[in-house]
Amino acid sequence: QPQGTSALVQRLRQRTLAQQPFPRMAPNACAEGACCSGKAGANGGFGSPLEAMKTGLREQILYTAVVLNQGRDGKGQAKGPDYLATVDVDPQSPTYSQVLHRLQMPTPGDELHHMGWNACSSCRDRPGAITHNYLVAPGLFSGNIHFIDVVTDPRIPQLHKTISAQELANKVGGGLPHTTHCAPTAILVSMMGSAPDSEGLLKPEGNGFVAIDPQSLEIMGRWEEGNEKPVSGNDFWYQPRHNVMVSSGFGDPECFTRCFNPAHVAEGKYSHELYIWDWSTHKLIQRLDCGEASIPLEVRFLHDPSKAEGYVTCALSGEIRRIFKRDDGTWDTTVAVQIPAVPVEGWALPQMPPLPTDLIISLDDRFLFVTNWLHGDVRMYDITVTSEPKLVGQVFIGGSLKKGGTVNRTDGVEQPEALAVKGVEIQGGAHMGQLSLDGKRLYITTSLFSSWDEQFYPGMIEKGNQMILLDVDIEAGGLTLNEDFLVDFGAEPFGPARGNEMRLPGGDCTSDIWM
Repeated sequence: QPQGTSALVQRLRQRTLAQQPFPRMAPNACAEGACCSGKAGANGGFGSPLEAMKTGLREQILYTAVVLNQGRDGKGQAKGPDYLATVDVDPQSPTYSQVLHRLQMPTPGDELHHMGWNACSSCRDRPGAITHNYLVAPGLFSGNIHFIDVVTDPRIPQLHKTISAQELANKVGGGLPHTTHCAPTAILVSMMGSAPDSEGLLKPEGNGFVAIDPQSLEIMGRWEEGNEKPVSGNDFWYQPRHNVMVSSGFGDPECFTRCFNPAHVAEGKYSHELYIWDWSTHKLIQRLDCGEASIPLEVRFLHDPSKAEGYVTCALSGEIRRIFKRDDGTWDTTVAVQIPAVPVEGWALPQMPPLPTDLIISLDDRFLFVTNWLHGDVRMYDITVTSEPKLVGQVFIGGSLKKGGTVNRTDGVEQPEALAVKGVEIQGGAHMGQLSLDGKRLYITTSLFSSWDEQFYPGMIEKGNQMILLDVDIEAGGLTLNEDFLVDFGAEPFGPARGNEMRLPGGDCTSDIWM
């Protein structure tokens, strides 16, 4: 039976560093190699987002999850296990834009997706806490949670430990681990549903959050408390200063892990809600309706911890919604950006939604970047006025609307040319992004996850995908393709692969939370 949460809540409240010190690992390992994005304090991390932006070192390597898995039941077709790739992003290096190292996971079938840290800037003021020691890399389809040591030798990461899917299911009754965030007293990992039942079926009822001890890396129990539960699970972000955590739901895992069927939306199999949690009691206190057929995905708060607002992408409705706290203490959401669907022929539906997925906010909270996986473009918005984002940059890097494919626009608008970098045509559409600390470089990959990759971009399964770089104008706004940078995962030694989420050593814009 899953462990109860009442005792866990008390443990998290009462926990002190004297009782539970964080693991100390080679605190100077990154200093000599100067490979990290910058470690401002002896414990790592930064005191504020602006400190990170102004004093963080230029990134020299980054890590990306690389997928060989092929669908929920495709591990038998995979050419090997998924792996963590270390990529050289130092333009002065002779191996610039090359993969330096590949750390394979123990078995095929993981579907590495989102990654987080054992401890981030939210933990840096705790004596003895060394941040960004371990990357936490859940396998979405396998249910395993891997802990990867990136400090002992940052260029050659090593697997430290794995929590098995069986242990996750036995201890908390969950599966499909997705988003990881380091909190001050625990590592939190969202679960999108249950582990497979005796018939191999996945159910949304198992969704929630598992709390993992940041010292022992052992499961502590479920984080959530109370009888109110989300309908489904996906992403989340927290901000203790406002006593809040906001999470999203994707939908029924028996649907989304297979492929996308529009009929399932009409049947209510996909989510349209955001969930507001009381951070101190771990209880669900409010639900926000984003509209039928919206499918809220990635949640990001502004980095300034005094600001009680953030954004969420809504995949099917094409909205970027603003999340904010009202004067009465409740939370609300409104549409900040509406990205229109495009009328087409030669596609599954007469209207193609943009499918906005990832959100990245610059550390000074001035710019918001969004990826549209189906349309294929990356957009940059000025959010100086947070309720009225202003489009200041846009680049198409692939997608279903590019010329030469089977899809034609019927509204007379010219379609973008297929993008090639260093002679390699970019496969898929913009999905994951990672922004340098100074806000000047935006790295992009194009794989969502293998079931949907195969459905919408079958060529990406055959040819692999790519990582590209966009240069960012942080003065006036604007995006420009950097033609000197390309990582082609179609030319990998294990066969064509797909890069997904990226992490910068020492923390980045989508991992670290300030309090």
